Amino acid sequence: MEERAAMKLRLLAIGTHPVQYMSPIFRRMAKHPRVELRVAYCSMLGAEAGHDPEFGREVKWDVPLLDGYEWVHVPNKGSGDETFWGFNNPGLKEIISDGEFDAVICLTGYARASFWIARKAAKKACAAFLFGADAISLEARDGKAWKKYVKRVIWPHIFGLADQVLAPSTGTHDLMTSLGIPEDRITLTPYSVDNDWWMEQAARVDRNAERYKLGLKENENAILFCAKFQPWKRPMDLLQAYAKARISESKLILAGEGPLREKLETEAAKLGIKDQVLFLGFINQSGLPALYKAADLMVLPSSYDAFAVVVNEAMCCGCPVMASDKVGAARDLVLPIAPDFVFPAKDVESLAAKLSVAMQDRERLLQLKSAALAHIRTWSPESNVEGTIKAAEQAASRMRSS
Repeated sequence: MEERAAMKLRLLAIGTHPVQYMSPIFRRMAKHPRVELRVAYCSMLGAEAGHDPEFGREVKWDVPLLDGYEWVHVPNKGSGDETFWGFNNPGLKEIISDGEFDAVICLTGYARASFWIARKAAKKACAAFLFGADAISLEARDGKAWKKYVKRVIWPHIFGLADQVLAPSTGTHDLMTSLGIPEDRITLTPYSVDNDWWMEQAARVDRNAERYKLGLKENENAILFCAKFQPWKRPMDLLQAYAKARISESKLILAGEGPLREKLETEAAKLGIKDQVLFLGFINQSGLPALYKAADLMVLPSSYDAFAVVVNEAMCCGCPVMASDKVGAARDLVLPIAPDFVFPAKDVESLAAKLSVAMQDRERLLQLKSAALAHIRTWSPESNVEGTIKAAEQAASRMRSS
């Protein structure tokens, strides 16, 4: 047992595809002295150019996704779409059975066949099986009440299958405890971005030059929305609130693409603010630090956003954030530094009032830039890595002693 304890933890992480937020975590984990990491991808979406249905265009991220850690692509017999059989990767069985892993972390979500293939293989191999969710409530993204009822019934059983539940936010942690998952079976693994990269990139940005490129005048306030133009992101709420607030010397910048774009452009013209609204389209990751640095405030009015790492990104670049109470990051990242910058989702009047007040106090916005940078340092990828390794070690130890 002493010899086993001295060995590195053999860990397999399974993802549906390479994700720009997870790659920095994997790189750090691969260098950790207590871990031997391998990552299995069920598809190569993101690392290879492919159509993103929510952006409505082809997307390939312009940051390295596969460098700095060992990975393997497991062929997918499914279609890759958002259905149970969309991800069907039988090859996971062989990887898990041959790998002699202490623990398997499954990031695919339980509503895919590959999750259950991996769980069965992990149990057969006597490897701890860890997974989690990013949800902060039982509410469904489409608002359908029956889904909430079904989750209330089945989630205690599903998450009870985990040898350790990974909770990326305090909201998720509290949701899991409300479902009856024991406290010692839940580990907080802060949903983070590569803080160092974002801060380094932002430090290189000439704010005045970037504002000039956007056509912003010296004293104009720039309010930013940066997300997909999807109904649950509610960009229309921000557009209407901005019109109601009647903020002089300001511009509203909408960065993103999606099915609501045409409606947003039509509404901007109808509200008489067409000349005050900039539609930038899809901005790849390398272009975002300059955008956050140029803005005075980012607003995320989502009616459903399990976490929303755009909040992390903006704060790393010194951009204050205003978010709805349905955004998971609002509780962990916005409330601690600006409780008045959290507003009720779908409440356009409340958002308009908060925008009006915020834009009148430029001195406070400047103070919040520093506060945002200071707070985001406490919600870091290093904390995520340590939490994940701790969870895997606990689960593996529990498996060995059972």
